[in-house]
Amino acid sequence: MRLDELAGREAISWRTAGRCNGGACVRVAWHDGMIIVGDTEDPDGAVLTYSQAEWSGFVKSVRLGDFGNF
Repeated sequence: MRLDELAGREAISWRTAGRCNGGACVRVAWHDGMIIVGDTEDPDGAVLTYSQAEWSGFVKSVRLGDFGNF
């Protein structure tokens, strides 16, 4: 999905990691009951959307180390 396809996209409040120094970073927002993930280098580009349950499962798996060490 592209960002311009989201209703109310002007009100989206994006968050990025504190370590993001203007490079290629992931940004995340809560909007209309969904978690939206996008690329800071392509602010009008494609976004991924997840339900709260899907996002919580992902965060839990990261914390448990299910994706290995980075």
